[in-house]
Amino acid sequence: MKIDFFGSSLVSSYWNGAATYYRGLLKALAGLGHTVTFYEPDAFERQQHRDIADPDWARVVVYPATQDGWRRALDRARAQADLLVKASGVGVFDRELEEAVPGIACSGCHTVYWDVDAPATLDAMARDSNHHLRRVIPDYDLVLTYGGGAPVSEAYRRWGARDCVPIYNALDPDTHYPVPANAEYVCDLNFLGNRLPDREARVEEFLLRTAALRPGHRFVLAGAGWGDKAIPGNVQVRDHVRTADHNTFFCSALATLNINRDSMVRYGFSPPTRIFEAAGAGACIISDAWEGIGLFLEPGREILVAADANAVAEHLDRLTPVGARAIGAAALERVLAEHTYVHRARQVAGLLDAWTYAEEAAE
Repeated sequence: MKIDFFGSSLVSSYWNGAATYYRGLLKALAGLGHTVTFYEPDAFERQQHRDIADPDWARVVVYPATQDGWRRALDRARAQADLLVKASGVGVFDRELEEAVPGIACSGCHTVYWDVDAPATLDAMARDSNHHLRRVIPDYDLVLTYGGGAPVSEAYRRWGARDCVPIYNALDPDTHYPVPANAEYVCDLNFLGNRLPDREARVEEFLLRTAALRPGHRFVLAGAGWGDKAIPGNVQVRDHVRTADHNTFFCSALATLNINRDSMVRYGFSPPTRIFEAAGAGACIISDAWEGIGLFLEPGREILVAADANAVAEHLDRLTPVGARAIGAAALERVLAEHTYVHRARQVAGLLDAWTYAEEAAE
């Protein structure tokens, strides 16, 4: 099947948290025999901050971030696609693409809205009675999400989706795996994530207040946008960390922190890419609490869960290097067995096969 996919960026993780997800899933789909073309706009300086070359498992089409640019890209996709995907959060001309994709005329072509931030999208739709997705979601053949579980699927069906299926984040073991520590990142606890409005208060609670409670410990806060924030003296700030350096980052701390955004916590069942990246590196993860975490990793054995800064500090007090390695090893074993992108790609392939079977049966 020819899959044409409109997303934020495949070749750059710069201000693009979906890069790992796109790479892992589309690589695995290509491995199952599908032909992938990825369309991304030349926007937000992502092309100037590429961290991978064009992969051999996908054709990358970079189009101008203009009205004419997205229209020409869509015309190209319409001429060849069996499956046409519009992902959320492209960043430019999202509404135009989301309205145009399900209405295109291509024989035998199916359309999918793939929401890589479903909790935020659903919140926006609920707030705005004129939100365009309220009108166009019923026109897509299928909605896929990278998180949210039953609460998100049920919400999308209430907005008229023909069906909504979560395709969760996962691990690409060829990309994320254990490596030696790097002295540059050595600390007791680190966190990797860009500064975002619906995450910042939780970072203040789970990382910065923990640092204030444990002044003798070392912490690292990495990601874009944190440079001008007031932080405790025992927290070292790092700017954007390239995807190629994520393994080193996770493997250099006693433990690494996962902090979900507000909307993801409300809906639950929304593991970020960072959980699987860190688990793939064999890191000991301490996560904020959210419903559904046990579907992916077992609390207490494969991941540590904390309700607030006090709980994070208590985990650090009890954690030894031997204990941290045991938790990280258990997490790695679990994700390799159940949560790789090959697992997710087979799930997607099953949905595509069901379409093919239904069409053949109807002929």
